[in-house]
Amino acid sequence: MKIKITLAIVGLLVIVGALAGTKVLQIKTLVAAGKAYVQPPESISTAVAHEEKWQGSFLAIGSITAFQGVTVTPEIAGTIREIAFESGAVVTNGQLLVRLDTSSEEAQLRSVEAQEDWAKITLERNQKLREQNMISQSDFDSAEASMKQAKANADAIRATIQKKTIRAPFAGRLGIRQVNLGQYLDAGKPIVSLQSLSPVYADFSLPQQDLAQLKTGMRVHVTTDAFPDRQFDGTLNAINPDLDSSTRSVGLQATFENADQLLRPGMFAKVEVLLPEEQNVLVVPATAVLSSPYGDSVYVVESEPAKDGKGGLTVRQQFVRTGRPRGDFVTVESGLQPGERVASSGVFKLRNRMSVVENNELAPKTAVAPKPSDS
Repeated sequence: MKIKITLAIVGLLVIVGALAGTKVLQIKTLVAAGKAYVQPPESISTAVAHEEKWQGSFLAIGSITAFQGVTVTPEIAGTIREIAFESGAVVTNGQLLVRLDTSSEEAQLRSVEAQEDWAKITLERNQKLREQNMISQSDFDSAEASMKQAKANADAIRATIQKKTIRAPFAGRLGIRQVNLGQYLDAGKPIVSLQSLSPVYADFSLPQQDLAQLKTGMRVHVTTDAFPDRQFDGTLNAINPDLDSSTRSVGLQATFENADQLLRPGMFAKVEVLLPEEQNVLVVPATAVLSSPYGDSVYVVESEPAKDGKGGLTVRQQFVRTGRPRGDFVTVESGLQPGERVASSGVFKLRNRMSVVENNELAPKTAVAPKPSDS
């Protein structure tokens, strides 16, 4: 019996040992295969960092404002009796917009005009009598004062009637009507927006360190999200004499003719102030720059002998300081040299010293002023 038990234990140990040996052999095989595995190179497109002559400029974010713009409101309360405009219409200076009820004032005016006529007749009669020395000077002065008082009363009522006749203060384009016929309007209640759209202003600001290079008359470009393929040209016309004490920036204003009235007040705008001289800048495609919280970087493509003795390509991550963008390019102020080749696409999947293969067949063309066909 003991012999059988001993043989069973020995057999079990042999089986366990065989299984353990097999598993160890498998693990060693997997480890060896992992060490021998070489990750296939990533496919990238490349571009050469090169120098170009760019006109110096300052970039800013601004807002479009009207040359003249108001919300038309009444000075005196009243009931609307006539609306003489349509929403969105173009009006001229002095054109009638709204007429309020003036029936009460007109009745008062007729009464006061009658008093004015009587005061005028009385003054003329007293003037003749005074020339004949038949009335005193005080009586004549009293008649003259009555005449002036009656005229002033009539002028006051005429002014009230004129204020209830609301006209366009300048030529421009109207907005959406905010009142209706027969509505009672309080003083200051909005009637309609009136904006002069040609020309328009772009208001923006720049840091104080740029102030020394700014002069009125400099060329200014504006682009907006509403018309991304359109660039509007204008002129810097005003520089604030004081700076914002909280941001240390200077306020500026540029004028744009806006003949086609595409720029509208309140639009968000990207502003570029052009400097008179051109500068040599180092540029790379904007897609070559990998942005991260700790800085911008590019992947420089380098030749490196492979393990099999054949030449291969690897990438080296290089941190750079970028400058202003233009079209598909961005300037590099430091960290890169002219002639260095960088990965221009697929940079998000790259790691330092990774093997790569260059393929520029499907790389999109880059341009300073791109015009995509499907935009």
